[in-house]
Amino acid sequence: MKMRRHRVFLLCTVGLCVISFLHYYKALHYVSLLRELSAPYPNIKSFIMVSGFFWRWPTSLILFCQKQSDNSHVEPNLQKLREQLGKEKLPDPIKSMGDLHTRSYQLQDDKTSYFVRTSRGAYCFRQGTEIKESSRKPLGLQQQPGKTKGKGQPLGSGKQLVKCVCRPGWHGPYCGVPTMVYHSNLPTKERLTPRKTPRRVINAININHEFDLLHTRFHELSQAVDLFLVCESNFTAYGEKRPLSFLRLLLNGTYDYVRHKILYVFLDHFPDGGRQDGWIADDYLRTFLTRNGLSRVKGARSDDVFVINDADEIPAQEGLLFLKLFDGWTEPFAIHMRKSLYGFFWKQFGTLEVVSGCTLRMLRDVYDGDGIKLRRREYYTMPGFRKYENDTGHILVQWSVGSPFHFAGWHCSWCFTPEGIYFKLVSAQNGDFPRWGDYEDKRDLNYIRELIRTGGWFDGSVQEYPPADPKEHMFAPKYIMENHKRYHYLLENPYKNKVQNE
Repeated sequence: MKMRRHRVFLLCTVGLCVISFLHYYKALHYVSLLRELSAPYPNIKSFIMVSGFFWRWPTSLILFCQKQSDNSHVEPNLQKLREQLGKEKLPDPIKSMGDLHTRSYQLQDDKTSYFVRTSRGAYCFRQGTEIKESSRKPLGLQQQPGKTKGKGQPLGSGKQLVKCVCRPGWHGPYCGVPTMVYHSNLPTKERLTPRKTPRRVINAININHEFDLLHTRFHELSQAVDLFLVCESNFTAYGEKRPLSFLRLLLNGTYDYVRHKILYVFLDHFPDGGRQDGWIADDYLRTFLTRNGLSRVKGARSDDVFVINDADEIPAQEGLLFLKLFDGWTEPFAIHMRKSLYGFFWKQFGTLEVVSGCTLRMLRDVYDGDGIKLRRREYYTMPGFRKYENDTGHILVQWSVGSPFHFAGWHCSWCFTPEGIYFKLVSAQNGDFPRWGDYEDKRDLNYIRELIRTGGWFDGSVQEYPPADPKEHMFAPKYIMENHKRYHYLLENPYKNKVQNE
């Protein structure tokens, strides 16, 4: 009788383990338990802490990982990491970080030969100038009547002996002004001259789980940007603990192709009052990113360029390269970005115009070294505004790279898989009301898939967005377009034919 009881107990235990395993396995691959676990967000945290095995998996990866099917996608590089996690226990990234979050970065001058001087004296931007394949010299050089000047033309004098022949999309006497600047509201277009020494461009961003867009940014801007300040926190914008997924990827070599241009900024605390007022947390992220990051940059000059973006805002390379290579533009500057929702296939009306950059001197003297103050449009009310104008002798006039008809970048809002959108919902700050992550039905993955399919919004509205043609100019960043298979879920609506197929 005693043995029989032991046998029953053993069988029950084994059965319970099998059921639990299948339950967890289903949650991992289909994320079907998220609806039950998501009621208040802390439930997820409790769920993970109870499960010793799953605690080794970053929360964001659990939310992203799903079974491969016709309409599924695992974020690039996360699939590889997921496979590694199944074989070995990775060390705690914080313990492996060492002094990564306190190291300084020495800015170097960019030695790239962006301009070429022809034998007849023309000074032309290589990328924007038509070049003969045989001699590799600009075509169509013409003598300007009544002027005789030798090869020793001073750089940037604007009085050239010959003209450069511009390729489509490039303008100006040096063929260095991209269309997005040529058709902008820049009031000083006639005074643009190339620099002898390029400025250094620093691009600052906060990262949560926008890893696909981060890869895209790095590939799009690696030529124009000299340093990426990437800030990650072990707290969500809502104030809950989160894993350092970007740090883990950084340490395992995922970003080695651009690692020499990344300065890691680690925010290890949540601001006081941020849980009650989400805008405190939202602002503090940018303040900490700017001040901590720039305090560790060595060798910066006052006229170097600082650009701060959200992770889903990707400037076009040509615009930043122009700022890097030319004098004569004013500050601060905004960027007109093509607006997309859920993927580049849903093109929204108009553009997103965000004040994004200025020189390091203006950031310091006018904005008190605070990136969030830069993103606001009230530079003329800042205490140091008039003094900065007087000291520099420049009249500050805000302008925008691009226009509503000539995009200078991309804003891809909520551009994730359904699991990624879920994670954004529950991580959102407590201030941008309504906070859709607080509503159980809005967190349902089938509901999110339907939003992606229709282009609808969480309030129940459905906009009639114009059809987006992948062949149109600035449809999506070049890197994404060239890797269609990898990023198909951002280029084509994965649920477009769902109803017909069913």
